[in-house]
Amino acid sequence: MLTRIAVLVSGGGTNLQALIDARRAGALPSGEIVLVISSRADAYALERAKSAGIESAVCKTEDEILALITEKKIDLIILAGYMSILSADFTARFPQRIINIHPSLIPAFCGKGYYGLHVHEAALSYGVKVTGATVHYVNEIPDGGKIILQKAVDVEPGDTPETLQQRVMRQAEWVILPRAAELCCAKIKKEREA
Repeated sequence: MLTRIAVLVSGGGTNLQALIDARRAGALPSGEIVLVISSRADAYALERAKSAGIESAVCKTEDEILALITEKKIDLIILAGYMSILSADFTARFPQRIINIHPSLIPAFCGKGYYGLHVHEAALSYGVKVTGATVHYVNEIPDGGKIILQKAVDVEPGDTPETLQQRVMRQAEWVILPRAAELCCAKIKKEREA
């Protein structure tokens, strides 16, 4: 039985697309995306879900998310550009079953306030020569869970937060998120079959 995945989104859904593409290419053989949940009704990620034939919903509260996840028997929750911080209460219900992609090499530029372009602005103003992305388990501390995978990306002269964001997505996020998803799905599948 495949691991049932719900992807939580808030925006464009480029990481969701990377997961959909990985699944189509056979790089996510242990899992299937059965649900996409958005915090915003205008998120383009919902269009991506529709195009891929994946059921989607807009949820404003954790209770709504919880009800859907329970109803759909979700095994793994993937936060892919999800802009709300989940409560300790929520994350405690799903130990090692929620993963997140963060656009830096944790522990650098992470935690409260570090999201989207803010992360890349901080990296550039600090002057780092290498940045990247991290996939980690989600717990009650923002960006505080155990690291699953990381990938480094060089900062280039003349980078802007926007150009750096694009390179980190292309070279790191879209590469390691599907890999981490497969690692987690395979682990859950194995535990279930044991």
